[in-house]
Amino acid sequence: MKKIIVIALIIILAVSTVFTSCESVKNTNKTQRGAALGAIAGAVLGGVIGNNVKGMNTEMGAVLGGVVGGVAGGVIGNKMDKQAREIETALPGAQVERIGEGIRLVLGENAVRFDTNKSTLTSAAKANLDKLVPVFKSYADTDMIIYGYTDITGKADFNLKLSEQRAIAVEKYLESKGLNMSRFKMVGMGIADPIATNDTPEGRSQNRRVEFAITANEKMIEDAKKEGN
Repeated sequence: MKKIIVIALIIILAVSTVFTSCESVKNTNKTQRGAALGAIAGAVLGGVIGNNVKGMNTEMGAVLGGVVGGVAGGVIGNKMDKQAREIETALPGAQVERIGEGIRLVLGENAVRFDTNKSTLTSAAKANLDKLVPVFKSYADTDMIIYGYTDITGKADFNLKLSEQRAIAVEKYLESKGLNMSRFKMVGMGIADPIATNDTPEGRSQNRRVEFAITANEKMIEDAKKEGN
């Protein structure tokens, strides 16, 4: 991981050199340039992380790697730490990772299981999602991207559509429990980014999953900046 970060920093340094030499940005102040470079750095580092954390797609890595930084970033990070702990307590079977200023939440077969070629939520899946609803409601100033996945069974185009339907099924259920639909974005990933082998029934079952990228929305960011000041 250290080697990965070093490579990312080299890329960031190169980007910053080009960025600061551009005539179009020379008239901006240091704060504006710093904020822009911080966003670029976060996206670059997030993309690198996304390629090197097992099963995490590059888009999610970029989403979670994009940073506010500074004191405001620390405020957001503390809130995400607290939310991550509450998720782990509410649903011990979930895989929770704090990445950057966000959270990666993996709901695999032990939390939200899908049958082959199905997007229907089981009663057990609904019961587990019910455990997360109070936590999600407590952190209303977060946005969530839900990524749906499939195993390798079937045609790629069918699996891509099926994975999107799985993400939508989860969102629709959470919406039915009172969560605001505007907080969610759903993305189908198909057979990409397997977290287990597709050569066994057990592995394929693990790959039929959904994942969340949980990030601060604009209100949380602005509140964090005010709190930081």
